[in-house]
Amino acid sequence: MDYTVLVVDDEVSIVNIIEYNLQRDGYKVLKANDGEEGLNLALTKKPDLVILDIMMPKMDGYEVCRRLRAKSDVPIIMLTARADEVDTVIGLEMGADDYVTKPFKTRELLARVKANLRRKKGSIASEEKAAPMTSNTFKDLVIDYDRYEVTKGGVSVNLTLREYELLAYLTKNKRQPFTREALLEKVWGYEYYGGDARSVDVTIRRLREKIENDPSKPQYIITKRGIGYYFAG
Repeated sequence: MDYTVLVVDDEVSIVNIIEYNLQRDGYKVLKANDGEEGLNLALTKKPDLVILDIMMPKMDGYEVCRRLRAKSDVPIIMLTARADEVDTVIGLEMGADDYVTKPFKTRELLARVKANLRRKKGSIASEEKAAPMTSNTFKDLVIDYDRYEVTKGGVSVNLTLREYELLAYLTKNKRQPFTREALLEKVWGYEYYGGDARSVDVTIRRLREKIENDPSKPQYIITKRGIGYYFAG
């Protein structure tokens, strides 16, 4: 299957390097050199994945990510020039699925692209060893695994694909605690290079804000001290 990747970065040399390597691996590439153009291309051309720089003219990557995420669940990989925790957390809070720090290794970026595209097409779910389920109900929370839908009290819960995949994995393995590293491997992708536990923590926090009655006192997604997280059900 042909995949189209949109690369948005104001550094032309960076865009050209990424384009060359993506095309060499068989991807189609769209390019933009500022945030406004990138957002427009993402909404009109509907690429399969977006690689998005943070610092850009006209509209920064955070705002592009926020606006795009409001209308699309396309996987977004953020590029940041600094290994700054604030940059990382803000990007994830805006709905980014992944991030890569400049300067990056081409092999790492391509691995992230591959892992996120595979997750988008649901192949991770198909690799689960657990018995297949069509839906599951936990008190007022209903997960429809066939339709990728979650409702709480009969009201649809708007989750990003990453949030959904994490919730689905935890609920299919109810009451089993997982380390952050295990969740990075199982949900973020088997070829996830240099995974950062902050990605898991931020996604868990976003999920709790959407499905818990009181996120500060969660009933569904529980922290197992010294280990990680599990779904209590």
